[in-house]
Amino acid sequence: MYHAYQTHSDLMGPFRAMARMMAPAFLDPAFPTSHSPTLRRQAAACKVLELAEVTHRRPAWRIDSVKVAGQPTPVTEQVVCRTPFATLLRFAKPGVATQPKVLVVAPMSGHFATLLRDTVQTVLQDHDVYVTDWHNVRDVPLSAGRFGLDEYTQHIIDFLAVLGPGANVIAVCQPCVSALAAVALMSEDQHPATPASLTLMAGPIDTRISPTSVNELAMSKPIAWFEQNLISRVPWAHAGRGRRVYPGFVQLSAFISMNRQRHVDAFKSYYHHVVADEMDAAEVTRTFYGEYMAVADLAAEFYLETVQQVFQEHLLPKGELRIAGRLVNPAAIRRTALLTVEGERDDICALGQTLAAQDLASSLRPYMRTHYVQPNVGHYGVFSGRRWQQYIYPLVRNTIHVSQ
Repeated sequence: MYHAYQTHSDLMGPFRAMARMMAPAFLDPAFPTSHSPTLRRQAAACKVLELAEVTHRRPAWRIDSVKVAGQPTPVTEQVVCRTPFATLLRFAKPGVATQPKVLVVAPMSGHFATLLRDTVQTVLQDHDVYVTDWHNVRDVPLSAGRFGLDEYTQHIIDFLAVLGPGANVIAVCQPCVSALAAVALMSEDQHPATPASLTLMAGPIDTRISPTSVNELAMSKPIAWFEQNLISRVPWAHAGRGRRVYPGFVQLSAFISMNRQRHVDAFKSYYHHVVADEMDAAEVTRTFYGEYMAVADLAAEFYLETVQQVFQEHLLPKGELRIAGRLVNPAAIRRTALLTVEGERDDICALGQTLAAQDLASSLRPYMRTHYVQPNVGHYGVFSGRRWQQYIYPLVRNTIHVSQ
């Protein structure tokens, strides 16, 4: 499967390169061709072909400044530490007084961590923000070893140890399970870097509750089917040659198929905006799909273990999840404030699935636990957009600040 995809991608390379060269010439006002309706339509077609390209490079974060106390403040990216599979990235604000440390745990679900740009930029106003910048595993040599649910969870623990005591965790979507497990294990060990607060946003803690189409798909086939039909090996041309992966382009196809007509309409609108010289409107679409079409492969063991243990066997809510052989006991969490957030219209993690964490962390006192449902938002609206910024983020900020 991967070799067929790579061959197709290589064959399309010259055509996409030609499209990138031709479109600017057809659209440049300095050239007479820019006034020809026929050539503008050809240019628009070239732009659509360019936009539809699946890429495998992490987009830039593009967070150069943020307002702190109403004042624009420059932001610089700092690599705090790096493993073969992830970079602990800090968004530093030189000259800003000490703020609460926050580790944003990004999902490893076919896209890069930059999908959380709005999340990071919003939290950055009031906090010292770090993010798990996961690498594309097709670029990770086989010699780096395996990367499964155990290793993912251990990365969270190790990164929190780097941040030190008093840090806070915000986990978005898929990593909510590992984040809860990591905090439970650290609490049981009385680890000095056990976080002060844990925010779980739209995560699959217990997918037995109000199953969505995503959950039903995971339950519809045995795990052997997923391994036989969705796992492939990285082609020889990449650093991770031979590594078994769940390809990012497969996950992207699944995402697009869930809302196929919406994406078709978006590309049609993009074409018409370019033809009509409505470039501001076209730029909005281009920016979104430039991010959306950038995919990252998942290690096969991580993907299969997540499907089996989280979505099929529901080990965490049943009290049977083990990380590196250790049983995860969320009841061990006693000093970490817990905030769970859900979206009313979430069709990926339905209402109640994240709330389940509140019951699992049964030792927490009532004043240390909060649950919030945001009306009129779907999955992405929980951590990006206007309602995230205006309604959800203030709750996250308050949870962090009262925990210090």
